[in-house]
Amino acid sequence: MSDLLLSLSDVRQSYGDGDGAVHVLKGADLSVEKGELVALVAPSGAGKSTLLHICGLLERASSGDVAIAGQSTAGLSDRQRTLMRRYRIGYVYQFHHLLPEFSAIENVMMPQLIAGAGDRQAKARGMELLEVMGIAHRHDHRPAELSGGEQQRVAIARATANAPTLVLADEPTGNLDPATSDTVFAALSNLVKQHDAASIIATHNHDLARRADRIVTIQDGRIVPATL
Repeated sequence: MSDLLLSLSDVRQSYGDGDGAVHVLKGADLSVEKGELVALVAPSGAGKSTLLHICGLLERASSGDVAIAGQSTAGLSDRQRTLMRRYRIGYVYQFHHLLPEFSAIENVMMPQLIAGAGDRQAKARGMELLEVMGIAHRHDHRPAELSGGEQQRVAIARATANAPTLVLADEPTGNLDPATSDTVFAALSNLVKQHDAASIIATHNHDLARRADRIVTIQDGRIVPATL
């Protein structure tokens, strides 16, 4: 079985038509293997979020293909894309987007329940993840009662609750202080390694990016290696 979990082939993305069209991606290629964490560092407006949305099947590319665990997604229906997102992809945003009326453990249980897990199984898995995140003792607290770093660690636990093949993170430490950023990044990295997932983390934090297995950037609509 191949270790290749994510493959982008000649991915292009444009917005608008004719002379006014904006070409964001112009033939992007990228491969990410099992257990590999890739840092994506690029200036604002270069297309980082667009790239992550396409990898996460939140947006369809104008052309080209994204393959996840060897399965091409170019021809999938909206329903098939939704199911792949549910079972194969975990997404961590800059803002935690936790459901405010639910506790930390309930937020982590939610994607598991949607995927068909029972309450007991979902809670056990959720507590295990919160333990890995170092915040199991805060499991019954609602988001408003948690610090920014704790909220983001709950968001990571939620994103990885269904043991996704691919973990995508868009500026996951963007709102955190340096010490908390280190903690959150380390927790995310550990979970990726534990699950043998593939991961892309978009970040402006060069110190954190250097801790990834590889650094890439977007240059003239293409993905190229980068050094910091």
